Amino acid sequence: MASLVSSAFTLKPDQLSSHSQKHYFLHSFLPRKANYQIHSKYPLKVKCAAVGNGLFTQTSPEVRRIVPENRDNLPTVKIVYVVLEAQYQSALSAAVQALNQQVNYASYEVVGYLVEELRDVDTYKTFCEDLENANIFIGSLIFVEELALKIKAAVEKERDRLDAVLVFPSMPEVMRLNKLGSFSMSQLGQSKSPFFQLFKKKKQGAGFADSMLKLVRTLPKVLKYLPSDKAQDARLYILSLQFWLGGSPDNLQNFLKMISGSYVPALRGQKIEYADPVLFLDTGIWHPLAPCMYDDVKEYLNWYGTRKDTNEKLKGPDAPVIGLLLQRSHIVTGDDSHYVAVIMELEARGAKVIPIFAGGLDFAGPVERFFVDPVMKKPMVNSAISLTGFALVGGPARQDHPRAIEALRKLDVPYIVALPLVFQTTEEWLNSTLGLHPIQVALQVALPELDGGLEPIVFAGRDPRTGKAHALHKRVEQLCTRAIRWGELKRKTKAEKKLAITVFSFPPDKGNVGTAAYLNVFSSIFSVLKDLQRDGYNVEGLPETSEALIEEIIHDKEAQFSSPNLNIAYKMGVREYQSLTPYATALEENWGKPPGNLNSDGENLLVYGKQYGNVFIGVQPTFGYEGDPMRLLFSKSASPHHGFAAYYSFVEKIFKADAVLHFGTHGSLEFMPGKQVGMSDVCYPDSLIGNIPNVYYYAANNPSEATIAKRRSYANTISYLTPPAENAGLYKGLKQLSELISSYQSLKDTGRGPQIVSSIISTAKQCNLDKDVELPDEGAEVSAKERDLVVGKVYSKIMEIESRLLPCGLHVIGEPPSALEAVATLVNIAALDRPEDEIASLPSILAETVGRDIEDIYRGSDKGILKDVELLRQITEASRRAISAFVEKTTNKKGQVVDVANKLSSILGFGINEPWIQYLSNTKFYRADRAKLRTLFEFVGECLKLVVADNELGSLKQALEGKYVEPGPGGDPIRNPKVLPTGKNIHALDPQAIPTTAAMQSAKVVVDRLIERQKVDNGGKYPETVALVLWGTDNIKTYGESLAQVLWMIGVRPVSDTFGRVNRVEPVSLEELGRPRIDVVVNCSGVFRDLFINQMNLLDRAVKMVAELDEPEEQNYVRKHALEQAKALGIDVREAATRVFSNASGSYSSNINLAVENSSWNDEKQLQDMYLSRKSFAFDCDAPGAGMSEKRKVFEMALGTADATFQNLDSSEISLTDVSHYFDSDPTNLVQSFRKDGKKPNAYIADTTTANAQVRTLAETVRLDARTKLLNPKWYEGMMSSGYEGVREIEKRLTNTVGWSATSGQVDNWVYEEANTTFIQDEEMLDRLMNTNPNSFRKLVQTFLEANGRGYWETSEENIEKLRQLYSEVEDKIEGIDR
Repeated sequence: MASLVSSAFTLKPDQLSSHSQKHYFLHSFLPRKANYQIHSKYPLKVKCAAVGNGLFTQTSPEVRRIVPENRDNLPTVKIVYVVLEAQYQSALSAAVQALNQQVNYASYEVVGYLVEELRDVDTYKTFCEDLENANIFIGSLIFVEELALKIKAAVEKERDRLDAVLVFPSMPEVMRLNKLGSFSMSQLGQSKSPFFQLFKKKKQGAGFADSMLKLVRTLPKVLKYLPSDKAQDARLYILSLQFWLGGSPDNLQNFLKMISGSYVPALRGQKIEYADPVLFLDTGIWHPLAPCMYDDVKEYLNWYGTRKDTNEKLKGPDAPVIGLLLQRSHIVTGDDSHYVAVIMELEARGAKVIPIFAGGLDFAGPVERFFVDPVMKKPMVNSAISLTGFALVGGPARQDHPRAIEALRKLDVPYIVALPLVFQTTEEWLNSTLGLHPIQVALQVALPELDGGLEPIVFAGRDPRTGKAHALHKRVEQLCTRAIRWGELKRKTKAEKKLAITVFSFPPDKGNVGTAAYLNVFSSIFSVLKDLQRDGYNVEGLPETSEALIEEIIHDKEAQFSSPNLNIAYKMGVREYQSLTPYATALEENWGKPPGNLNSDGENLLVYGKQYGNVFIGVQPTFGYEGDPMRLLFSKSASPHHGFAAYYSFVEKIFKADAVLHFGTHGSLEFMPGKQVGMSDVCYPDSLIGNIPNVYYYAANNPSEATIAKRRSYANTISYLTPPAENAGLYKGLKQLSELISSYQSLKDTGRGPQIVSSIISTAKQCNLDKDVELPDEGAEVSAKERDLVVGKVYSKIMEIESRLLPCGLHVIGEPPSALEAVATLVNIAALDRPEDEIASLPSILAETVGRDIEDIYRGSDKGILKDVELLRQITEASRRAISAFVEKTTNKKGQVVDVANKLSSILGFGINEPWIQYLSNTKFYRADRAKLRTLFEFVGECLKLVVADNELGSLKQALEGKYVEPGPGGDPIRNPKVLPTGKNIHALDPQAIPTTAAMQSAKVVVDRLIERQKVDNGGKYPETVALVLWGTDNIKTYGESLAQVLWMIGVRPVSDTFGRVNRVEPVSLEELGRPRIDVVVNCSGVFRDLFINQMNLLDRAVKMVAELDEPEEQNYVRKHALEQAKALGIDVREAATRVFSNASGSYSSNINLAVENSSWNDEKQLQDMYLSRKSFAFDCDAPGAGMSEKRKVFEMALGTADATFQNLDSSEISLTDVSHYFDSDPTNLVQSFRKDGKKPNAYIADTTTANAQVRTLAETVRLDARTKLLNPKWYEGMMSSGYEGVREIEKRLTNTVGWSATSGQVDNWVYEEANTTFIQDEEMLDRLMNTNPNSFRKLVQTFLEANGRGYWETSEENIEKLRQLYSEVEDKIEGIDR
């Protein structure tokens, strides 16, 4: 079998990553014997990815060049070919060498290029030179737009001179280059030609390849009898395609004979004989030891049963059966050693194999035909692995995901999509910190995920010399073992299955065990276990209540005295640990010898948790460095510590779990160091998860981190709902204000007007609204017109607070919201226009009724025009009431939704007056457009069904029974109701699909508002630079809005190709832009970097393009700053225009969040150093293969020009103080330290959570957040109702508020003061907090003291004294509780 060493590698120690140098790792890629001698005319040395041209694909086309020794001065036929993958290389080379030995009428010269190699300037130049004296050009599968355009440009120049141009399925732009005699496809795009019909329909998806194949089979027979030359030329084109698809050396030899004999002028007189194409099956079953290909599964299994080379057990009925999907072109070209390796490995592990292939890469039919028993309709395989890497239906060009999902649902087994390296050689991949090539990630990881594909394991590499694929043995072992383990879940009984439930604890503290976003973890685990118990799983000794469950896990029952420890499930000695954990020595570099001091008692490693029957509930250890300020400064994250590794070794090898269930968003396993995508054996997530099938409950609104869990820890992610949203409402002084305002409106024209206004002003000041609204001094004279404006502004502010959505309480798995809880969500779903579905929003329908445009009303209300604020309130009120009326009609007395479908059809049928019309008929909106309302409410009714559907437990049980979990998008259910119902295997989106046109529209609005706002706050001047953050989840939810904002700031627009993919940008003229181009400093989160590396490339290209435009500096700030920085740093303008930054590959976050949560920082300077050391890695579009490289000086200089910092909020569930990510990425104080004038930049937050997009200052947003969440009784009482977890949620909001003080200084003193009044001064509240979760309460008190100690909160001495006293009381209580 071709192996790594068989190629002419020169491995110098300094070229390998630090891991590969360690001698105990390299063996995994090398075969047993390594004594090869290689003789080659072109000795090839492959450079490591960070060197050379900085591209991914560093191979050289010279290995595909064959120059014949021309005997007897025969005419030479020169062939140049370009292909996507290298499997044709060996077959074509063999064909040409055979021709040169056999024929006496010509000698054949050939050279081939891989599409990706043409990125390199020198390679492209050689390609153009090769074309200048070529006779024949062949291209196949050219689907990457920027490279397709380069090929088109080069071939077009030579097309008329070339004897033949043959392009097989590729982008239409390249297909139009075809010419064979009189046959051409230049009309492709206009004509009625059958070829063109294939390209025409956007939606035809995978049918494309199928219809192509049908055409290929029937056309030659028809064309043979047409006399014209044109028909004969067309026939030869079709025959060429048959030869090509039949890719064996013989077929290719005949193909070259036919084309050169028919079209090369020098050979015209010769009668060159060629054989017809040898046709292989289009779809069928192939086994390397079988005598032939089969197209009937019974025949194949009969042959399997008669094999002499295997043991009886393998042929018996009890062997597990694994289905494989193979790419036909690898089989016909003979490039199949990697397939053989997988088949042999599975059989060696006792599994029967059914390997199927399909020519058109449409596997929907074949999967059903070969894997499902036609009589019983049951699957004949226990799990399926696709080795093609492509989506199930449609290959690289167009996919049909709904058809794929339907086929996989019928098959109903786990579906794994493994990858062969396509654009890199094995060594390039091994050395790359990014792992897989971005184009391959887009085509072969992101797209199969939309089908529900799991586990993107790289199982085959590529030899740089022959281009052949070879198996990576360690990876093949991992793949096959995992596939069999998934299959075992189908075969084992429920009573014998073992499940390890893993919970998280962030930050590490006893009060935090079971952290997960929006989830009541222990109540959920309890409800899951109860359900599994009813289902027949062994959950012996499960306590009666979820509270008792918490107690048993977080208290060490053995301890006589106080114990800070959790319950210990297992003590693992150091020897045992080392024998179970092969990579243990690799961890010593960061953590010293085991056991270390984390999760250990000094002698043993401790696994925390508790076992109930066959279920183990364990606590995942944390990163381990969160409390160490020095480690937090390292730019690359440390490896897992020994305790972390011991936990997973215990789960896999001692407890012997059949599956692990990670409970809630999110743990640290998937964020451990390693490649971004396409792990090798030395990547920690891969080593830790080992062979255990991983099921992971993930919040439906966080598709980006869920995708990281899928790709890096091989998780089957199952979505859960975020808690139902409610409107924040008004309380205390805010409520009083609202009452005062309504009395002002009825009495404003009487003598009491002025008096009420002065009460409004003083109450607004008590509520600290004077920071948000300019209020006149108390007692000052205010004219009638001004009075209306003051009241309007205050009114607008409190309506904004009142209507803010908050998730109330925490979700429990398997408890969908009641219909009434769903009302606020539905109101917000109905508030958005959905032009693509021709659905008008409810507010816009109501506004039309009174002759207004809703956008105008929003704008008037924002300005504080009293009548607009009042009208908007009436519209909001009417929307809520109309939807409530509708929901009440579909529910029963208990508030559950009953049979929505029937109720809906009776409501939407005629005869009954529709409930929303009944309600609106008594309001000023009685004339609303009925047809529009009906369309809207049909949609709302569909959404209601989805919101209350419950499949979270159902999907988990399917996964544990080894069935297929249906995929679905993650995101915000309000923007995209397709996220519902939950319980789906979450996926992100095709990374090349963003930004969409709609996202670009929304982005323009926000950018224009941001610039307006900044001009107002900055003396009418444009901001020269804006520093902003790009998040993964936000860009998935909004289809790239924040990405589009960056493009619009610098003044470029995205251009999409024939398939709707965005891989190019073009500048917008300054006239059209109407303002200067604004410079940007873009900080991408680590998750954005992993998911959207193509888009980082796009952004970097865009910024550099703008920096090189020949424009006046005062109109192009990007150029202005790049020129200044280039001069100062002595570098060229392109490098100085580096603006796209993130973490080093495999690291995430700036660690400021960890420092703040664990109080492990001394001063703000230290936090800023963390940000700089971790976030100053740049992406370079000129060397995309080099990954992220540190460019700290450019980063600092660019930040120094920022006039404003900017972030986006895009969904109601997550706001600034809900998670630590937002302040973790906030550079506001940092920018101030770099600015020459030392001025703090303005900090803005765009809020697109409602239809009325806002740009507020950071301080305004923090105040809004505090008022609607932390200080709002509706919110904190909702949290307290969740008990233990609720206290932690309250503490977390306060800690995150301190984080904002630390990074931006934008938190007002009153926020801390009011929080202290709410939680500490109120004795009853204080007792509830202390008794429900004393550990989290201690942290809350500590956070108040810290805020004061760091100078963020000034307060009275007695307040501080009380807090100190409380702290020692709660300490004693915690010590005493465990006694």
